[in-house]
Amino acid sequence: MKKIFLSIITGTLVFAGAFAQLDRSVAPQPGPAPEINIANPEVFELDNGLKVILSSNSRLPKVSFNLVMTSDPRLEGNKAGLSEFLGDLMLSGTTNRDKDQMDREKDFIGASLSASNDNIFLSCLTKHMDKGLDLMTDIMKNANFPQSEFDRIKKLKESELATVKTNANVMAANATVSTVFGKDHPYGEVMTKATLDKITRDDIIALYKMQFTPAGAYLVIVGDIDLPTAKKVANERFGNWEGGVPFEQSYHKGILPAQNQVVFVEKPGAVQSVVTIAFPVDMKPGHEDQIKLTVLNKVFGGGGFGTRLMQNLREDKAWTYGAYSSANIRRDGSWMSASGSFGTDVTDSTIQEFLYEFKRITESPVSEEELSLNKASLAGSFARSLESPRTIASFALNIFRNDLSSDYYQTYLQRLNAVTADDLLEVAQKYFQPENLNIIVVGNKDVLDRLERFAPNGKIIHLDAFGNPATDKTYEPADISLNQLLENYLVAITGAKNMAKANKILGKIKSVDQTIGMRPQQAPVELTMRSIFVAPYSSYTAVQFSGMTVQKDVFNGTKGITQTMAESGGFETKELTPDEIEARKKSAGLFPELNILNGKIEAELLGMEEVNNKNMYVVRFTSGKTTTTAYYDSETFLKKQSESITLSDDGAQESNATYSDFRKVGKILFPHQTTQFIGSAGFESTIKEIKINGK
Repeated sequence: MKKIFLSIITGTLVFAGAFAQLDRSVAPQPGPAPEINIANPEVFELDNGLKVILSSNSRLPKVSFNLVMTSDPRLEGNKAGLSEFLGDLMLSGTTNRDKDQMDREKDFIGASLSASNDNIFLSCLTKHMDKGLDLMTDIMKNANFPQSEFDRIKKLKESELATVKTNANVMAANATVSTVFGKDHPYGEVMTKATLDKITRDDIIALYKMQFTPAGAYLVIVGDIDLPTAKKVANERFGNWEGGVPFEQSYHKGILPAQNQVVFVEKPGAVQSVVTIAFPVDMKPGHEDQIKLTVLNKVFGGGGFGTRLMQNLREDKAWTYGAYSSANIRRDGSWMSASGSFGTDVTDSTIQEFLYEFKRITESPVSEEELSLNKASLAGSFARSLESPRTIASFALNIFRNDLSSDYYQTYLQRLNAVTADDLLEVAQKYFQPENLNIIVVGNKDVLDRLERFAPNGKIIHLDAFGNPATDKTYEPADISLNQLLENYLVAITGAKNMAKANKILGKIKSVDQTIGMRPQQAPVELTMRSIFVAPYSSYTAVQFSGMTVQKDVFNGTKGITQTMAESGGFETKELTPDEIEARKKSAGLFPELNILNGKIEAELLGMEEVNNKNMYVVRFTSGKTTTTAYYDSETFLKKQSESITLSDDGAQESNATYSDFRKVGKILFPHQTTQFIGSAGFESTIKEIKINGK
């Protein structure tokens, strides 16, 4: 025991002496970059031109197959979005299996199966490999894109496109690619309602046959499978696959403006502006400057709180939660961007700081501290990525597709470690053009006069939400008055012969109790909403998930509260203000059209517009802080959709809804299906039960 005690004391003294000699004010010197031992994959080619890359790993009894097409992107013109549509339909069924059967077989073996417009991916247990490959190769050869699934996806995309105007970040992304690449480059094309309408099922089938072809394609196999088995499986499953040659087309490298230019996209009611600075970069994957640009981007704004953009705009100015930059290096066109969301009142000041940071990084070297910290972060991310067998296989794919040296990834850390501050300055001066930037702003038009100083001759380019030149919206003159339209609507939903009888039917409604199922488009769950109205003013709405109330709104005509489940537990409760109570009373009831006719709400008939190939009457009205634009079918007078903007201290909340499946309950016609987007969150709602004048 005495010897053990002395050993502990001696060890402690040695440790203490070593600790005392450390100067903690000096950062430790980085060691040499470690050698990365990445096993070279097995590579072989089938007679039909399909190249197979095998990365064997028997740690887990799993195997994955990733089939990658190599056609260049195509210009889609008036059918922009066609390739995206194809990707969404790839798993819709084959000539041998419908979608439900495919899903059942996939779930039975616990496989992961996904597809896009240029790849099909399968992952499953090794013992289920044959059954999994049955599904994968069936999609590869026999996808048939049923009309019913085509119609379903098209309707979903229509709903998604209707929400673009509510999402400032999507609007900024559309404006960015349209500005940097233009409409004569595939990256600059953006799907719109007009281009979606022109896409047919035959277009999807034709693109599928051209896109999915073995010549030039790659099959990346990873996991618990050896070379002889991989060769046998590849030849049996993929060897008899036939097709044409991959599509090849080169495009320009992006459009660099002759001088800084300002692009503006209006988002009515916005209390924040999304500011993006973007420009093309003449670089392809594997370029000798790519690692240096990656480090430069990391220092500038590529993630973390220590970047220059975050330090300036968040830590120093407190103008944003986050400002970031990204270097987007692609085979067919590359670009650099920096972006963030900022209060309307500091939009112009924010742009000035962005321009300052772009100029500063081209004028002097970054500090050694910035350099070492960000290189260490990138090295750590690279090292962690090596834990995944799929990473090794993707490295091999990149080497072949991008003509990289065979030791590109083995020596990655050495080349990263060798990057100097002078290298970053050289790369910044080579690729960053502080006087040739696209300054893109999505926000309220109130900021326009403050943007003129950044634009040549004060000229600002105006784009719409989809990156196309903005035009003032015009409506065809309506052939009836506002009151006639509203009366026709109320007659239509009551089935009455005239307005007097419609009023009589509506006057007998004392209460309506609805139970609605709500399915978020982003998750396979269902919420239940209970909505009750009791004349003249009272209302109750509660949203439940798995029997638990997550949100509730109660109003009795004189006071009201809203409750929302808090992340920390319990509920956050907010009482309605006097102004909100008054607005609720004015808008109370099942049908705002009645309140407009009765003079409680002011409204305007804007005119007529073609929507989804139908002529619609367009009415706009404001109740409290919410402005709604409603669309009424010119033939049936039923309300088919609505768009709303609600202003609050937290900003503008936008939502839209599309109504369908109109059915009578009692004497009233209710839409039983509603597709609704609140911000970027989408819901499919179905009325499950309606009780009129119940207890």
